Amino acid sequence: MSGQDTASGIAAAVAARRLTAAAAIEAALARIAAIDPGVNAFTDVTADRARARAAEIDAGLAAGRAPGPLAGVPFAVKNLFDVEGIPTRAGSKINRDNPAATRNGALVRRLEAAGAVLVGALNMGEYAYDFTGENAHDGPSRNPHDRERMSGGSSGGSGAAVAAGLVPLTLGSDTNGSIRVPSAFCGTFGLKPTFGRLSRAGSFPFVASFDHLGPLARSVADLALVYDAMQGEDSDDPWQAPRPVEPVAGALAQGTTGLRVAVAGGYFARGGEPDCFAAVARAAEASGASRTIEIPEAARARAAAFLITASEAAGLHLDRLRERPGDYDPAVRDRLIAGTTIPAAWVHRAQRFRSWYRARVLALFDEVDVILAPCTPCRALRIGQATMELDGVTVPARPNIGVFTQPISFIGLPVVAVPVRVGGGLPLAVQVIAAPWREDLALRVAGAIEAAGVGAAPVAG
Repeated sequence: MSGQDTASGIAAAVAARRLTAAAAIEAALARIAAIDPGVNAFTDVTADRARARAAEIDAGLAAGRAPGPLAGVPFAVKNLFDVEGIPTRAGSKINRDNPAATRNGALVRRLEAAGAVLVGALNMGEYAYDFTGENAHDGPSRNPHDRERMSGGSSGGSGAAVAAGLVPLTLGSDTNGSIRVPSAFCGTFGLKPTFGRLSRAGSFPFVASFDHLGPLARSVADLALVYDAMQGEDSDDPWQAPRPVEPVAGALAQGTTGLRVAVAGGYFARGGEPDCFAAVARAAEASGASRTIEIPEAARARAAAFLITASEAAGLHLDRLRERPGDYDPAVRDRLIAGTTIPAAWVHRAQRFRSWYRARVLALFDEVDVILAPCTPCRALRIGQATMELDGVTVPARPNIGVFTQPISFIGLPVVAVPVRVGGGLPLAVQVIAAPWREDLALRVAGAIEAAGVGAAPVAG
């Protein structure tokens, strides 16, 4: 990987005047024009805006002003982020009829303040209710490693854009696995921060009680760099926790020194293809994992996550379901309608279980610092594939892609998805899971796995 394949490499080159921001942006726009028609990662390209912003950065450097830590870095965002001047689609047909956003979302503003340059908005599963990256209105975002395969969802365009080398950095959202699944299928690094860590202001919601926003990139260093740039309290987001800025980039050099790393057994050691568990074993060796632990009642956690997801999402969409049912992807519409029929008592029990489960999982972090688990139960499936075989049983593909991610996001833990090479073929990834607010530990372990040569994010053509 060359320095100019990464956000940190581009920023360093621009700051040193070895590369202009304008040249970095023109190169990204050229790649998008040449490659994206076959990948379908972008729904909107903001070329004029990007060129104007790059010119401002170059003028500032020429005048002697200090550049930001992401100076000249091209980035793109899942189209559920508000981008001034275009409607916030959220992957839907309905939303594109809305007025254009009048202000950028909070995280878009923070990245631009750090010097990054927005080049567009990205394809996604409709209303983020998706694990595949297939959109009924904009077409599927395609896996750059095999364009007949899924990119993963719902941040499919975010994963595909990084993997295809269109931009070194994207933003996505993760409710049940929507950053981690595209990271696994496309072979990128992804960070789902602690619930409440980063502002969600200026983004279209899915399940308010466990939506997360975060970055996808080509290296752990890039994840840390952009994560640090996005931290900070935001009074516009009532769900954000009142936490101080806690930079992590400087901690990466510590690696796994002094950390207790464990592998998740039980539920997380079955129900997937053998290579998924082989990837965990490789990551465990690279990070010095010394024990296996069991996360209690993970299967029930996944079931409870399904209930709460369906119920909260249905409540959000009731008016649209009544007024424009024919404009939904039928599969999404049917899941939302099903969510309206869930008894309130079931949701209450699921929330009570959620509190119990969170306490039990947090207790594990008295014994270990980081837990490793598979990201997906399989490599990327074929676009349109309806079923898959796990442990000799044929199961529906779409809901079972998130079998390992849902029990973790359900309680808001920070996770880094790390691509791990096992055999040949399509990418796989491992989840590196830490206690709340300890993104630094998850990133340190992820960095150690990357440095060992086990994890890498190759750019696909």
